[in-house]
Amino acid sequence: MQVVKEYVQRWYESGLDPDEFICHAKQGNLVDIEAPTTGKRQTVLTFCTNDVLGLTQSDRVKQAAIDSILQYGTSNSSCSVLSGRIDLHRQLEEEISQFKHLPHTQLFLNAWMAMQALVDAFCHLAIPVPGFQHTKETLIMTDVLNHGCIVSAVVNAGTRSGKVFGHSPQVRVKAYRHCNVEDLARKLKRYARPDERIMVVSDAVFSMDGDIAPLPEMLDVLENYDGSVLLMDEAHASGAIGATGRGIYEHFGILPEQAIARGIVPLILTTFSKFAASAGAAISTHVAEFKPLLNVSPTSIGTISLPPASTAAALESIRQVRQSPELVQRLQANTRYLRSRLAETGFSAIGETNVIPVILPPEINPKIFAREIMSNHGIWISPIWFIAKPRLRITVNSLHTQEEMDRLIAALVATRDLLYRPTISA
Repeated sequence: MQVVKEYVQRWYESGLDPDEFICHAKQGNLVDIEAPTTGKRQTVLTFCTNDVLGLTQSDRVKQAAIDSILQYGTSNSSCSVLSGRIDLHRQLEEEISQFKHLPHTQLFLNAWMAMQALVDAFCHLAIPVPGFQHTKETLIMTDVLNHGCIVSAVVNAGTRSGKVFGHSPQVRVKAYRHCNVEDLARKLKRYARPDERIMVVSDAVFSMDGDIAPLPEMLDVLENYDGSVLLMDEAHASGAIGATGRGIYEHFGILPEQAIARGIVPLILTTFSKFAASAGAAISTHVAEFKPLLNVSPTSIGTISLPPASTAAALESIRQVRQSPELVQRLQANTRYLRSRLAETGFSAIGETNVIPVILPPEINPKIFAREIMSNHGIWISPIWFIAKPRLRITVNSLHTQEEMDRLIAALVATRDLLYRPTISA
């Protein structure tokens, strides 16, 4: 443990440790937080929540979670294939399938487990079957800026649940430049082999850059590889893009069935922690056989099923999104307004979604900026300085008012003026 102690000590000395806070209560976008190192409490206006549609505080969503606990208890106490499947799971899977226009959906505890289950199942299948020999090798292409859950799964694609299987077919993983379809096409042409299975994996909306994957152009490339699989991780796309919040396919005016007609197998990863006021994830497909395969993958069969309260909250949230598209429209209007105000005041905001990364001058430490704006203006934003290019990561949601967004802009300008002293030449 000495190495761990020395590493963490150096980590703290280098200023890489995040400022953490404990939440005591929430009302709209006002949050009562405590700084655990000092015990100081204050109520702040948050622009760092992923509750994009504000449904975590919906009375209907909260009541659905409560009712599920009264009916099923707090846990299912087993995995789905043994005794842990409840009717709420079936209802949620059906709701997601209708929302994403893909008929078969499998639930998971979170996106990290969903991705690992997908890679395990696709690359190595699941359990030994008498008389069946798996010999197909796999090429996985991944965007270089994909989320950590994708990276973690694909870098371990040659293993199954941590155990190396020497008899499993080879899996090769290649990265392509961020949202660069030309580079994807070049590398597929270079690395794809005859009779090899191909999977391309991408975020739909990138969580640190706020930009959108070029889905139409990706489909044009994959059309040349019959049977290729395209997985879109819609963690930050569901509820946020598309006219009714259905995600990247709707954003580009495409249905998954159009990809299927071109010989491509679309998979959609949906997560519940952003738009669906809960926790958990799901993978949707049009291939009926893929669902039982995912269900008995090592990640699924060794893990408890999604708890009743989480399932019920996600189910009610998605129903509200489908019934009330104005939630999505309000989010998108807020996104346009805040991005326009940032541009007016000279801030460099990249991307195009409600995830708004603001790039600061290199001499300004985002961590110090976030501390100052909270201390002086009571506004909570996320500084990013250790997992991506330094930036402020602002997330706007459907509950933010124009007055709150104007307050944020005023605070950003005042804090920039406080911290940034450009040198004026004589």
